[in-house]
Amino acid sequence: MADRRPEKSCEQACESLKQQDYEVAVKHCTEALLSLSQYPPAHLPEACQAEIDRIKIETLLYRIASFLQLKKYGQADEDCRHVLGEGLAKGDGSFRAVLCCMHLKGKLQIVSNVLSKSLMGESL
Repeated sequence: MADRRPEKSCEQACESLKQQDYEVAVKHCTEALLSLSQYPPAHLPEACQAEIDRIKIETLLYRIASFLQLKKYGQADEDCRHVLGEGLAKGDGSFRAVLCCMHLKGKLQIVSNVLSKSLMGESL
């Protein structure tokens, strides 16, 4: 994957989420997802597809957390359906691998905090 725009937008989304700039995080996430949609899965080597899947899952998780903070629950739910439906339906362990990788890099904590608040009923 020579084009680094999706990855860069994903990283910018993570930074915006850390800075609690949720509108900007959503913007970066949407940019990343639009860039990723330009890659036809049938014509990519397996390694490139795995990288695209990683960026997509990570981006969707950041956008879900941002939508929750912005109280845009319908949009968060829609992204949850994509990330969980597609990620778990594959059954190849890639979803879990992305979560583990995010955890090791410290990127999962911010998403985890927002999701925990939401699940525990604390106000966002």
